[in-house]
Amino acid sequence: MATREAFLDKVRQAQPPSRPRPEVPLFDSAGGDLRARFTTALQAMGGACVEASSATDVSGLIRERFGAAASVASATAEVPGTRALTADTEPASLQDIDVGVVRARFGVAETGSVWFSEREYVVNALGYIVQHLVVLLDPAQLIDGLQDVYRRDDFRDARYAALVTGPSATADIEGVLIRGAQGVRSLTVVWLAAQ
Repeated sequence: MATREAFLDKVRQAQPPSRPRPEVPLFDSAGGDLRARFTTALQAMGGACVEASSATDVSGLIRERFGAAASVASATAEVPGTRALTADTEPASLQDIDVGVVRARFGVAETGSVWFSEREYVVNALGYIVQHLVVLLDPAQLIDGLQDVYRRDDFRDARYAALVTGPSATADIEGVLIRGAQGVRSLTVVWLAAQ
């Protein structure tokens, strides 16, 4: 047996017995309009929400906000990119992309978060290495709170999942808030019904 296999075999043997996951309690909903709550929470975290009636509107919004020469990598067929994005795309090749476009599976009104898995990102680095992230979100795909995320089959079935709330930010140095310090500089959620 190879050294690697022997090591992995020892790790497997040392695993504690599996236990059922704890039951996540359900708390009372805060109520109110989910879309308004989502927008307020996202804006508090430095993100923005805009309305679009079509994917063409989204392409126009990208040109208007980021310039006609902006490089775009799109993980959704709805909005074309200037750079092809496939599962074989080398993550580091996205380092010079201005705008990443991705459709969120759902949004969480409580926190203004959008949810992605490996299926939505196509290349996980898309959500972190580009300068600006444009997220398509169907208003019908809003859930009330974080407790509801754990009850979804797509959450349990994903190999990788991320809840993203606003652009990257830090206030470590002298309490000064800096956006885009370790990730995307802006996050824009576009309300657009899924086709």
